[in-house]
Amino acid sequence: MTASVLVPFVILLAILGSGVWVGLGLSGIGILSLEIFRNMPVEKLLAQSVWNGLSSPELLALPLFILMAELLFRTKFINGVFSALEPWLRDLPGGLLHTNIFGCALFALISGSSAATTTSIGRITIPELQKRGYDERLVIGTLAGAGTLGFLIPPSIIMIVYGVLSQTSVLKLFAAGILPGLLLALSFVGYVMLRAKLTPGIVGRTDSIDRKALWKLRFGGLPRLLPFLVLILAVLGSMYGGLASPTEAAAFAVFATVVIMAFEGSLSLRALRDAAIGTSRTVSMLGLIIASASFLSMAMGFLGMPRAVSDFVNGLNLSPLMLIVLLIVIYIVLGSFLEGMSIIVMTIPIVLPLVTAAGYDSLWFGIFLILMVELAQISPPVGMNLFVLQGLTRKPLGEIVRAALPFFTIMLVFVLVLAIFPGIVSVVPDLVTGG
Repeated sequence: MTASVLVPFVILLAILGSGVWVGLGLSGIGILSLEIFRNMPVEKLLAQSVWNGLSSPELLALPLFILMAELLFRTKFINGVFSALEPWLRDLPGGLLHTNIFGCALFALISGSSAATTTSIGRITIPELQKRGYDERLVIGTLAGAGTLGFLIPPSIIMIVYGVLSQTSVLKLFAAGILPGLLLALSFVGYVMLRAKLTPGIVGRTDSIDRKALWKLRFGGLPRLLPFLVLILAVLGSMYGGLASPTEAAAFAVFATVVIMAFEGSLSLRALRDAAIGTSRTVSMLGLIIASASFLSMAMGFLGMPRAVSDFVNGLNLSPLMLIVLLIVIYIVLGSFLEGMSIIVMTIPIVLPLVTAAGYDSLWFGIFLILMVELAQISPPVGMNLFVLQGLTRKPLGEIVRAALPFFTIMLVFVLVLAIFPGIVSVVPDLVTGG
């Protein structure tokens, strides 16, 4: 590879790993590389790429889904998720540990953020499970693993960013994440059930109750899940029922969330103000990252980086599966010192052509990349979910990492299964589009 390829790549890793704002780092390396290695009107290219990157219609859904997640964090109905799920899950091997998994899966269906999913469910379930004497490591581990479902199960904020950067249909991406997300959640459930069978001591105490009273509790708790159902129908039902685009569905979901907050008494000017401030901060950050990533992608093209990397990898004569294994190793290394959004915007221009040349499509790669970002969420030392759990439990980071390790391994195996059986990703999109 030439200096115009290697030097920018090394500097990029150094800048992003140093703690510089991701957006500034991406645009800065693009500007420097073109100024050094190419004689081009950088200011015109920068203006054009920023406009193209931020004027995509699909991006309109981004601030709306972020606003919905901010509002959901301030609702009260989330507090009822444990009592609603408890009667249904108490008889499963592993007992109420499954409330972490099913609670996160439910919240992921109405949110788009992994950290928000982990925080919202964890602040409810952790005290309850600790009080009942459940194994603390599994309490933390199930929450660490299942919390990442916020990225994979739609609506997903990170899917929108990937869809815009890779020019992949956001609607198809949302559909593609449903089955893998549910299968991954069931994998977590299976692991907890197996652990409970092998080590019964991990399961805490559960009050005995007769069957008639139990069924009364089960059906009596269902109304607490009604807000979830309303929001799921507002988002996914409207999109796949052909009633709304992702942007329109996001707007309707925000409206539905505000109505629910009004009914439960959590709607206030302070809640709306705090949600608006949180949304503005997140959208500003993502806007800078997307604009800079658009420019960096263009700069990489002019520098010949995608072609050079492609030629290098092709020279290794790897099979498609071995290519995916190599990418998994690379993404795990990147995930140990870069956060998820940086990984996505930095690697799409280079890796996507490699993966499509190996026979996988951009839809499959989107799900693969999101799973890699999920792994980064629970990878030390910068995994966001690890810090969220540390704040919730006040445990040392090393203890949280050890608790998350089995679920990290499950996710790795799951990625390999998707690589061997890529058709899993396209099942739901084909059903929705009739393809």
